[in-house]
Amino acid sequence: MKALSKENSPIVIHTPSGEVITEIIGRAKETGTSTLHSLAHVLIPPGKSVTPHFHKMSEETYHFTKGKALMRVDGEEKEISAGTSVLIMPGQVHSLINHTHLDVEFYAISAPAWQPDDSYPSNHS
Repeated sequence: MKALSKENSPIVIHTPSGEVITEIIGRAKETGTSTLHSLAHVLIPPGKSVTPHFHKMSEETYHFTKGKALMRVDGEEKEISAGTSVLIMPGQVHSLINHTHLDVEFYAISAPAWQPDDSYPSNHS
């Protein structure tokens, strides 16, 4: 059994746009070597964002656990709050902006498991 937690994950990514991504379940040995899905915790501090991007292979679900943010998927914009889940299909350009004074937190589930070479920047949101 692999019992993994956000607090013990050795894989923490700090992006230039301000995201703090902690991989909990994923392809790495330290996160279980899962290839069919991955799980990451994402923290977006006030005024920071997830830059517009898309994935050619992975579909994602973002499940929000804290705060409110402006989510964009293929040009559609919606205010998202804790308790809401958003489905993002391969090829859909998505981004998120924390325009509040509180942290936003969500879990990102990807299938197949996320890998860096399946994230593509986009100039569109």
